[in-house]
Amino acid sequence: MIDRQLFGRTGHESSRAIFGAAALARATQDQADAVLPVLDEFGVNHLDVAASYGDAELRLAPWLAARDDFFVATKTGERDGDGARKSLERSLGRLGVDSIDLIQLHNLVEPDEWELAHGKGGAVEALARARDEGLVRWIGVTGHGLRIPAMHLRSLERFDYDSVLFPLNHSLLRVDDYRRDVESLMAVASERGVAMQTIKAVARRRWPDGPTGPRHSWYEPLRDVAAIGRAVAFTLAMPSVFLNSSSDRSVLRATLEAASGPRPEPNDEDLDADERQWGITPLFDGNELERI
Repeated sequence: MIDRQLFGRTGHESSRAIFGAAALARATQDQADAVLPVLDEFGVNHLDVAASYGDAELRLAPWLAARDDFFVATKTGERDGDGARKSLERSLGRLGVDSIDLIQLHNLVEPDEWELAHGKGGAVEALARARDEGLVRWIGVTGHGLRIPAMHLRSLERFDYDSVLFPLNHSLLRVDDYRRDVESLMAVASERGVAMQTIKAVARRRWPDGPTGPRHSWYEPLRDVAAIGRAVAFTLAMPSVFLNSSSDRSVLRATLEAASGPRPEPNDEDLDADERQWGITPLFDGNELERI
């Protein structure tokens, strides 16, 4: 079973591996239902979805109708208040619930969008009102790319978010500026009890040109079980950090097995060797590769 720990200051003990429900974006209900026993096998009790993840919210609805033991998080990409409120209400309807645990501002990184979301009549104001009304319990912010840890720090200065989400793996932390920003963000989040979710733990690279076989996510994940194990161990060796599983559900079991078993922290030499053998490269570069 995967260890559990407090999800920031929420009081909820979440499994340290969170199910990234983007994996259900294009799944049938039968395919989605086949995932649930896998989550139960490893004790995963936290679901992370988004309004923009295709049919994923709809696929989770039957699970939530049958049981109430999941921590449920979704996301909105809307930046104005009216849009964010409508997005939240639509997500509640699609999930078939009256309230959720966590609503997150999705990929809030562009300065103009950031100003709109945090301004008068913006998404943050509307979601705080929804929290007061009991539609959500907690509010978070997420993002991709090398700029996001610094933007999260800025966001935490403006609003008291309960969670942050950002990319984290060994190859990304070899980028000096990114590593420094992540370290600063983690220090502030730890001090304030802000939950830290990470993505892209088992990312290998952006898809190369030419035929590569089936593609179940926008990036190519690791397939080698040993390399996945080391990548997961690297992330979960960091205290208070949660790992969101890949949008490619074909590597879900290997990820959860790595998260549940003994996890000796891999050394840099082993991780460097994985990067050479499997061609692991950062998915983002701070410039043209920032957007997915």
